[in-house]
Amino acid sequence: MTVLIIGGSGFLGTELVRQAVAAGHQTAATFASRAGRCSGVAWHPLDVRDPARVARVIADVEPSVVLNVSSGQSDWAVTADGAIRVALAAAEQGCRLAHVSSDAVFSGAHVRYDESSLPDPVTPYGAAKAAAETAVRLLVPGAVVARTSLILGRGQSGHERMVHDLAAGTRGGVLFTDDIRCPVHVEDLAAALWELALSDAAGVFHLAGRDALSRHDLGVLIARHQGLDGAHLPAGRRADSNLPGALDVRLDSRATQERLRTRLRGAQEFLREDDRSLQEPLVANEAERGG
Repeated sequence: MTVLIIGGSGFLGTELVRQAVAAGHQTAATFASRAGRCSGVAWHPLDVRDPARVARVIADVEPSVVLNVSSGQSDWAVTADGAIRVALAAAEQGCRLAHVSSDAVFSGAHVRYDESSLPDPVTPYGAAKAAAETAVRLLVPGAVVARTSLILGRGQSGHERMVHDLAAGTRGGVLFTDDIRCPVHVEDLAAALWELALSDAAGVFHLAGRDALSRHDLGVLIARHQGLDGAHLPAGRRADSNLPGALDVRLDSRATQERLRTRLRGAQEFLREDDRSLQEPLVANEAERGG
C-alpha cells in the first residue's frame, strides 16, 4: 500500500512517517523547506498554496491513503485553503483522506467537547481549522477528520523544549495556570491516526489524552521527567494577558477510544519518571509550514 503524508517533516509528520515505514508501507511525504531524515521515504517539496503542485504530487504518488498534518497556524492560505486543495486533489484521485484538526476550533465556553460538538472558534487559527474541517467533510464525505490537542513526546515538542528552557533559566515567559488542555503523546496520536486512516471510518474523531492539565501543571510534570526542578517554573494567568484564545478546552475522546485498539494515554502516565522510552536528548525540529 502506498501512503502519502502531507507535512511529513514536522513533529507529528515525522512520527507518522516512521510508523508507516515500520509497517512496511510504501511511503511518500512532503516538506516545506527541508526533507525529513527517515530513510526509505520518497520526499516531495510542496507548498500547499500552489493548487497545481498539490494536484501533481498526489497524482504522481498515486497513494491509497493521504494523511494531511500540515499547518500554517493562522495563515488562512495554508491552514484553510491548503487543506481544501489537498481534499480536492484526493477526491480527484479517489484517495482515502485523513485530515488532522485541532481543539482550537472551540471557544472553551462549554469546557468539555465531544465529537458532536460544533466549532465556535475565537482565533484566526481556530477559524481556519474549522473552515478546513467543513470543506474536507463536504468534498470527501468518507474522510476522517481527527481533532487533537497539545502534542508531546520524547522531549522534542515545542512545549517540552520551552519548559526545559524556562526551568534552566535560559528564556523568559510564564506557563499559564488557567490554560487547560488534554495532552497526547505523539506516538499514541500517530498510531491512532493510522488506525483510523486505514479503516473504513468516516466523520469527526477526537484523539486527545485522558488528563486535563494546565500548561503550568504540565510543565511541572515535564520538568520533573527531564530531571529538572519544576517547583519554580514561572506561572501566570492567560486571562490577565492580551493573548487571544480559549482558556479551558477538554476534548472528550471516549467515543473514539471505544473503537480504537490504540490506547490514548494521559500525560501523567506517559511522563512518569520510570518511562524510559522518553529519556532522549532534546533536539530541534523543523517548524512545519504548509508542507
